[in-house]
Amino acid sequence: MSSMSFLELPEIINDSRQIIHVDMDAFYASVEEREHPQYRQKALVIAPDPRQHNGHGVITTANYRARQYGVGSAMPAIKAVELIPFSELLFTSPNFTLYRQVSNQIHQIFTQVTDTWEPVALDEAYLDVTANKLHLNDPIQIALIIQRTIKRHLHLTCSVGISYNKFLAKMASDYAKPFGRTVVTSAQARNFLAPLPISKFHGIGHATQEKLNRLGLQIGQDLQQTSFDFLTRKFGKTGFMIYQRARGIDNEPVKAQRQSKSIGREQTFNRPVFNDQQTQKIFQKMAQQVAKNLQQKHLIGQTVVIKVRTVEFVTYTRRRTLAQATSDADVIFQTSQELFALLNLQTQPLRLIGVTMTNLREQSFEEIELF
Repeated sequence: MSSMSFLELPEIINDSRQIIHVDMDAFYASVEEREHPQYRQKALVIAPDPRQHNGHGVITTANYRARQYGVGSAMPAIKAVELIPFSELLFTSPNFTLYRQVSNQIHQIFTQVTDTWEPVALDEAYLDVTANKLHLNDPIQIALIIQRTIKRHLHLTCSVGISYNKFLAKMASDYAKPFGRTVVTSAQARNFLAPLPISKFHGIGHATQEKLNRLGLQIGQDLQQTSFDFLTRKFGKTGFMIYQRARGIDNEPVKAQRQSKSIGREQTFNRPVFNDQQTQKIFQKMAQQVAKNLQQKHLIGQTVVIKVRTVEFVTYTRRRTLAQATSDADVIFQTSQELFALLNLQTQPLRLIGVTMTNLREQSFEEIELF
């Protein structure tokens, strides 16, 4: 269905950006297959076995072998029992600690390509490579390097979509899975979207899809032939978004990760601390907390800062820049102790103690060679 109207918008397409959407292939299942190679011979379903949980449970994801039987994420786990032959079916409960660890390693690869990257989930992210650390002008070459690096170092595959905006990059990465690479230019955008069912359009919810279908709008071409006035009258702001997306327009920026300037811990004491042994324990505990926080964020710091305040409310700070950046608790503690010793306050009652790491940077994934 289409609707004629005097109100139309000029189609202004900004194709100056180069955006890559990286989508890991059956991520959780692929990680499990990597850890347990024997799983590759099975139709692997990531979910608690419903036969041991009174039929309860939801599928997190499944490998491609299981998907051939019609099994997919968010389905009741009991459906896998119904659809997959007993001899092939294998359930395993999700191991999110492991998946987060692998996801962080993937993210460390992204930081070596560009600072402008935006995670969407553990297994996908957008990268704006218009300006990039590899100093390459060809986004296809950059995408290929990302795919090969992940494959070589993590033994996992990903699919990539390459375009001039986030919406099309996302649509493109889903187009040829697994281990696919799809490019959509501004000249190709309308033709690429025209035959796709509306259910494939990223950002259009299920309820809106149904309403569009009831109006006779089934595929991208139907949306392209429908006026701005009609879509906005029926769907408001969402209609404006649909109108633009169907024509390959999406100006939303890739939201770069904001990096912490410092990571620290400090504590004020109601009862002053004046025992040197007690002070040492506090510094050690704080160094461990700071190190743990750095490691969780995959950061390392090069400058250690201590802060102490006496009962007379005199505050002292001391800092030392290390030869090498670190997230090691022992190094942070040892440096803190040496800085504190320089203050010669070991016998003075203290009201506050703090340890901070500054001069932070992203920790590189060990021995990655992008080329």
